[in-house]
Amino acid sequence: MTTGSFTDWSGNLLDIGPLYPFVGWEVFMVLLGFIFWIGWHILQIRAENSQLENEASQLRQAGSLQKAINSERVIDRL
Repeated sequence: MTTGSFTDWSGNLLDIGPLYPFVGWEVFMVLLGFIFWIGWHILQIRAENSQLENEASQLRQAGSLQKAINSERVIDRL
């Protein structure tokens, strides 16, 4: 990777060399980012579902799930 000073851009850019690191890795990095993104969503959904199920089971055991549902206030839209 060249970071030197340039006085003239009229030459062949291929002679200068790569202007940024990891040239040629673009497709691999996009695929890696996509896999990470989808994997994070899957792990997040599993964690949230587990937490929700734990909270609901605690409310069921105490017999207060129905009370919690009934105590919810619904705001009527105008």
